[in-house]
Amino acid sequence: MVLLESAFAIDCVLKPYRSPPRDPRHPVLTAETTTVSERVAPEATEPPEVTVMVPVLDEEDSVIELTERVTAVLDAEGRSFELIFVDDGSRDGTVERIRELHGRDSRVKLVRFRRNFGKAAAITAGVEHSLGRILVTIDGDLQDVPEEIPRFLEKLEAENLDLVSGWKQDRQDPPSKRYPSKLFNWVVRRLAQIDLHDFNCGFKAYRREVLEQVAIYGELHRYIPVLASRRGFRVGELPVAHEKRRHGRSKYGWDRLYKGLLDLITVLFITKYTRRPLHLFGVIGLIFMSIGLGINFYLAVLWFVANSPWVEVQTLLGVGPGFQLSGRPLLLLGVLMMLLGFQTLTTGLLGEMITFKSFRRSDSYSIRERLE
Repeated sequence: MVLLESAFAIDCVLKPYRSPPRDPRHPVLTAETTTVSERVAPEATEPPEVTVMVPVLDEEDSVIELTERVTAVLDAEGRSFELIFVDDGSRDGTVERIRELHGRDSRVKLVRFRRNFGKAAAITAGVEHSLGRILVTIDGDLQDVPEEIPRFLEKLEAENLDLVSGWKQDRQDPPSKRYPSKLFNWVVRRLAQIDLHDFNCGFKAYRREVLEQVAIYGELHRYIPVLASRRGFRVGELPVAHEKRRHGRSKYGWDRLYKGLLDLITVLFITKYTRRPLHLFGVIGLIFMSIGLGINFYLAVLWFVANSPWVEVQTLLGVGPGFQLSGRPLLLLGVLMMLLGFQTLTTGLLGEMITFKSFRRSDSYSIRERLE
């Protein structure tokens, strides 16, 4: 009996398994079987040519009109598009309005944050959830004119640019916002050496690869043209119309000025010294060390003369046999400068070590064209 059971078990193992005949009325689920919604979904269409991204925060009174105007102008142009609203933690009815718009037109989409993360995060999320070859960013307060979008697309394609930034020449804002913005733009233009007049303008058009290669965080969104230019992308500017705010209130205050200047320092550093930190810290460290060495050399000469028989030189330098270094603050300054220079130089070396360990080849260049 045992032998028969063993033989039967071996026979089951060795024989290939043959599934029973399948009833066509009951399809068999396999690893490739999709969900019900995926099975009934229509065939995938071509991705849209243009993606319009709109970061919004408490703009319930603007999103419907903005959607209607964007849709009308791009439909008139014959451009396939999608309109992505990125809700940055709105507390009014903005999300409900966008849901209504999505129900009417599937090209209107929503990405909703759990809380306010800032405009840079909103742009990043919009890019990650977009499909368009050309990306357009526009504010949701209706101060930017959606009818200008075709001009951005035309300039981007006609002049073979990678990024077109808007320039609000006749800005319809109170003086408390205009004059600080002019000062800010002048400083950035001089330090970044990019001939743009309005870095704060949120109305821009990009080729997709720009925002895929330029990483932004914090409040670096206003410096995308600077970062893109340093990456080798071609940047242009387009004067645009600007309207007064009709709904809600501005989300920016005076703090944007000093935050922007601090971010500018960050941008200048990461665009020039990210791959060579020792070139910055090393120069500063050598300057400090040179000052410290100069001070200590001067004090050493005074001490040597004070303890020498050269009376005329002692009189000239104002030192005598009782000269002491321990009571002079200049000695402490010289030692401090040498230590500070050494620490700064060491910081640069540590930066070089971190850069070497985290270096990725793809971050060191940007390819425009390739023929094989």
